[in-house]
Amino acid sequence: MYQLNVKKLGFAFGLTAAFLYLGCMIVMATAGKEGTITFFNSLLHGLDTSNIIRMDVPLLEAFFGIIQTFILGWLIGACVGVFYNIQIKVKK
Repeated sequence: MYQLNVKKLGFAFGLTAAFLYLGCMIVMATAGKEGTITFFNSLLHGLDTSNIIRMDVPLLEAFFGIIQTFILGWLIGACVGVFYNIQIKVKK
């Protein structure tokens, strides 16, 4: 069986999460408050997001948010890789 490269998988998960965060930023910047609420309500199967959407996010907060999202994505990807590699070794 193929063993996963934990660092590469973590980086791929981290970048994917950061791109999703960036996509949310683009939706919020282009769709306005009502469009953003409509988008996320439909994405989340009708869950009402109107009370939790905040449009006045400072630039520094958004910057730290994308960095934190990348780190969390990297950790999740690394965990997936580690758990996958461990279960391969157990089967041998």
